[in-house]
Amino acid sequence: MTETARVVIIGGGAVGVSCLYHLALAGWTDCTLLEKNELTAGSTWHAAGNCPTFSTSLGMTKLQRYSMALYRGLEAATGTPFTYNVTGSVRLAHSADRMREFEHVAAWGRKLGMPTEVMSVDDIRDAYPFLETHDLAGGFWDAHDGDADPASLTQALAAGARQHGATIHRFRPATGVSRDRDEWIVHTDKGDIRCAYVVNAGGYYAQRIGEWFVPHGGRRVPMTVLQHQYLLTEEFPEIADWTRTHGRKLPLLRDPDVSYYLRQEKTGLNLGPYERGGQPYWTDGSMPEDFSFQLFPDDLDRLEPYIEDAMARVPLLATAGIGKVINGPIPYAPDGLPLIGPMPGVPNAFEACVFTFGIAQAGGAGKLLTDWIVEGAPEWDAWAMDPRRFTGWADQDAADAMGLQVYRHEYALHHPFHAWPEGRDKRLSPVHDRIIAAGGQMGAFGGWERALWYARPGDDTSEAATETFDREGPWWGAVAEEVAAVRDRAGVIDICGFTRFDLEGDGAAEWLAGRIAGRLPKTGRMGLAYFADARGRCLTEMSVIRRDADAFTLITAAAAQWHDRDVLRDGLPDGLNLTDRTEAVSTLLVTGPEARAVLTATGTDADLALPWLSHQRAEVAGRPTMLARVSFAGELGWEVHARPEHMPAIWDAVTGAGARPFGMIALDSMRIEKGWLSWKGDISTDYTLEELGLERFMTDPSTPARRLVLLAHEGEREPLYMTNVLSGEEILGEVTSAAFGHRAGMPLALAMVPVAQAVPGTALSLDIFGERVAARVLDGPAWDADFARIRA
Repeated sequence: MTETARVVIIGGGAVGVSCLYHLALAGWTDCTLLEKNELTAGSTWHAAGNCPTFSTSLGMTKLQRYSMALYRGLEAATGTPFTYNVTGSVRLAHSADRMREFEHVAAWGRKLGMPTEVMSVDDIRDAYPFLETHDLAGGFWDAHDGDADPASLTQALAAGARQHGATIHRFRPATGVSRDRDEWIVHTDKGDIRCAYVVNAGGYYAQRIGEWFVPHGGRRVPMTVLQHQYLLTEEFPEIADWTRTHGRKLPLLRDPDVSYYLRQEKTGLNLGPYERGGQPYWTDGSMPEDFSFQLFPDDLDRLEPYIEDAMARVPLLATAGIGKVINGPIPYAPDGLPLIGPMPGVPNAFEACVFTFGIAQAGGAGKLLTDWIVEGAPEWDAWAMDPRRFTGWADQDAADAMGLQVYRHEYALHHPFHAWPEGRDKRLSPVHDRIIAAGGQMGAFGGWERALWYARPGDDTSEAATETFDREGPWWGAVAEEVAAVRDRAGVIDICGFTRFDLEGDGAAEWLAGRIAGRLPKTGRMGLAYFADARGRCLTEMSVIRRDADAFTLITAAAAQWHDRDVLRDGLPDGLNLTDRTEAVSTLLVTGPEARAVLTATGTDADLALPWLSHQRAEVAGRPTMLARVSFAGELGWEVHARPEHMPAIWDAVTGAGARPFGMIALDSMRIEKGWLSWKGDISTDYTLEELGLERFMTDPSTPARRLVLLAHEGEREPLYMTNVLSGEEILGEVTSAAFGHRAGMPLALAMVPVAQAVPGTALSLDIFGERVAARVLDGPAWDADFARIRA
């Protein structure tokens, strides 16, 4: 007899059980969890259980903050014993850049009301008495950090889920899924379960579970499985004495520059390195059907340099032996962040899997997954965790290489223009060879390789040179020249990989008009369209090119391909055709005051007198194109859209006619001078359309309490995403993106502030890496405020 449930969760680790608990809390009590063995049998069983709130992603910081708040009250909420130690933690800094990272994250903490702060060397010595501090630059304190026992966490969540009416089946493995009309059937060896929604919470088995969904539109889950080792020492009398005297455990210690943590375990220590020589496992497909409660063989030789460094840092460590070594499987996504949200391409299927820090993130994961299923969207913007951020380029080779890269650099600093080398060259422009020959220094955008900047003879092109927060990195002089060329003459940028959909069919215009804010352009014209969710928050921005009454081309960000596919598929009626043409067309932007002359020199038959926001079919260099008169650089310009095989000839023609190649750093500088927005930088579901200043696209806007403004500011470095904006000592808002404006000759930032402080001329300040710098609100764009140049 077939059972029924509203949601079936596959996987009984801490994350899967947290999902069940949160669904039950939300009133969805008819939900079921399937576990092939006992709860915690996978990576939860051997997890170290560290629980930081610190993260280099704001979305992940919010998620982990939620987990810690949940855990502090979980035993009382469920009546189930739960071992959770809030010890605080000390992170060590050996360099000025590490201290800058700490200053930035501590500022997030202040905005979110978290007890985080930057430490002096004296503070470190006071907090951790067994530490050598002579060579340190400082540190970071997180008062809510600590550790949780993975087994008791999972059992407490399970008890809470059962108390609210949810069902858990242990020793009942799922064996596959099928689809019957609009419902899922989850197959088990004890009968089928029919449900509306299904969740892959399979931990390091998530890829195998994901294969069941491939026939239903899914893809291979982008992940790899690595070995992670940590060791437990024998006990130390000194630590036992300290614990008795102070009535608590030592703070958790992390040395991110060396790459390990050191935590008190009873009265011994737990040393956990993230090895530069980390090793994958099961890449040959040999993963057994059941690896419950099992470990890999020890390989202590790999840990030797970390053990030696830790003993030098905490000499006490050298006085006791090793009691036990744990070496278990740990899953990694290509960027090291989990997959939480809609399963790409599959209706009513979700993922909550590939957690590298599953204990710290389990609580928040259950909350976000429940938001997705019950409310239709997470409470805060969760793009950093959205499974759709990895599209088809993230094949197994990329997942293996990039996951290993993250593991080997787990605590790495993330500098704004540093490009990580692994998993690259997956999606290449048709003029990639020409860009490389011209000195292009590349970055990846949704898997597509684009030039960040073009090196000149003598410029430092080493990877190490880009690992800096300094404004004047190795790109500085080249980018200034690229912007000057666009400002004074003409430039060309290869912006391959735009996500591109054709929407056609009777009624397409009526349907699309009902989905967007504002009006559709007329035939032969183009414009921007914004899509909002049910809360009025901005989902995405698309360029809308109207080719005919019911025929449109919709262009959006490269990384948005699968996200925006879902936005457009949602409610798409029968009779309308949506075609993804991302791979079929490539794009150049030719822009600058001499752009008209450059295109004329290619022998184009286009009418270059057509106005801004027009488009036309024309030949360029004898090749068929669609020319769109727009420029994200804010100058006279045309996007040249053509099939990939035609692009080399077009590139050769426009560069031969004098257009200088420029890269994405220059483009970002110029678009910020105009105050134009970027997707998942400025545009996110954390903000409404009105807050983003998009009322001109709306028929009935409301009055927002805050507003996105363009700031000019002082200081020698650009503020990072989510840098605090202040008035006096009050934190008012946050920076969403920033760049030095080379045409305007000043550093600029887009920032969200209260409406009362959005008045032009208002004096504010920015907290840039702990340095307070003056800022003021500008009255419109910093360049070409009357749009005369772009309309020329």
